[in-house]
Amino acid sequence: MKKLRVSKAQYYLNIAKEVAKRSTCLRRHYGAVIVNNDQIVSTGYAGAPRKTSNCAEIGTCIRIQLGARRGEHYEWCRAVHAEQNAIIHASRFDMLGSTLYLVGTSPTTGAVIKGAEPCKICKRMIINAGVAAVVTQTEPGKFRTDSVEEWTRSNMGDFKRVRGKLIPVMPRGY
Repeated sequence: MKKLRVSKAQYYLNIAKEVAKRSTCLRRHYGAVIVNNDQIVSTGYAGAPRKTSNCAEIGTCIRIQLGARRGEHYEWCRAVHAEQNAIIHASRFDMLGSTLYLVGTSPTTGAVIKGAEPCKICKRMIINAGVAAVVTQTEPGKFRTDSVEEWTRSNMGDFKRVRGKLIPVMPRGY
């Protein structure tokens, strides 16, 4: 019986999931892989800036202690996000038209986080880096592809058009 070959998207998502194992975040482990022309350009995982203490070493997370909800109070976080680290370690020229693969897992169970996606800050960086698409693992064996161009067309959901005018949309949690 012929064994089915893993898809390219799942191959890169599997690598991102492995990269996530280096994460030092206590809330979520994220891994990112930037690929252009079937070549890995860069990888990144969530962790504190170089030569600073990370939450795994400290043994606590201020966002957990203060009850920060998902998507809120990133300024309290010590970590540089996986997407940010992957972007920092690549040249913009190498990222133009690329695809970023992103996987989030639970630090306690290793299970894939359903609905994982880049935060607003990471989306801005992804847009400016020249990345064309973001592929996220939605659950084992399944993934979603988002067009970065669609993020820009929709103003990242920050504004909606009402009678031809852009009206700010209040962020969740406020």
